Amino acid sequence: MSQTLSKTLVLTEPLPLTMHPAAVYLSGLAPGSRVTMEQSLCAIASLLTSGQCDAMTLDWAALRYQHTAAIRTALMRRFAANTANKMLCALRRVLKEAFRLDLMDATDYEKAVDVASIKVKKKLRGRALSQDEIGALVKVCMEDSTNIGVRDAALLAILRGAGLRRAEVVSLHLKDFNAKTGALEVIGGKGGNDRTVYLPMSAMVIVEDWLKVRTRRPGPLLCPIRKGGEVQLRRMTPQAVLLIVRKRAEEAGVEQFSPHDFRRTFCSDLLDAGVDIVTVQKLAGHASPETTGKYDRRGEETKRSAVQKLGMGYTDSKERRK
Repeated sequence: MSQTLSKTLVLTEPLPLTMHPAAVYLSGLAPGSRVTMEQSLCAIASLLTSGQCDAMTLDWAALRYQHTAAIRTALMRRFAANTANKMLCALRRVLKEAFRLDLMDATDYEKAVDVASIKVKKKLRGRALSQDEIGALVKVCMEDSTNIGVRDAALLAILRGAGLRRAEVVSLHLKDFNAKTGALEVIGGKGGNDRTVYLPMSAMVIVEDWLKVRTRRPGPLLCPIRKGGEVQLRRMTPQAVLLIVRKRAEEAGVEQFSPHDFRRTFCSDLLDAGVDIVTVQKLAGHASPETTGKYDRRGEETKRSAVQKLGMGYTDSKERRK
């Protein structure tokens, strides 16, 4: 971008934070997302002004279609598609705030945000676990006679039986588990949303075994355990969940996988069992059925079997000749 054009995008004087499009946008984000998106906006501002501006010194309201189109091209060349799309999302949101603050008129805004997302071309991430693999994982936990073995079995039962994210699992408290119905209340899931999920009976039994060790004292449902077997009533970390899964996979001779693959397996198995995608979406806590569809790892055999259910109204030639 030319030096002359870059200068027209530099704020001539600071804006109050309540009138600054980037500041208003960032203030509405969760702390973790705020850092990431501010970095994205700073990178965009730097690209637009050859390093002269950051997120707070760029005049976002001055951006027009030629700027956003150039940014899309630059991001596509410099970053992976998912990263570039995340940055474009931040750009669009800031421009929306500029429009809401009456810093841009409707025509300029509509043109500026009219840049297409970058197509993502890659193989599906992760995999679905087989029933034999899940059985092998539970078995190695059951064969571990320590309190850690009982705890790890309960962890796997919840990951597999409820399809929770790592952060959601470690945030569960005893009060969130209903031993009669198998209900788990997930509070503050992704996007700050709450939902209720249910454990199958087989998983409920495993969790109940863990509660005999943990006791019914208030606190986190799953807890760290000292080497001597003492249960510490404090929250585990998402990293601890990852390490446990890796350890048990190695012991069971199961190909390495991520805790999130339990979530993919959860969605795939429910879809394979004929559960409608909207119900699976609600159980998984996805924003839309489209997201749930991306977690389907059932493979080609499921598609092949599905089409066999389609009738053609055709009678076999041998039958017709009888």
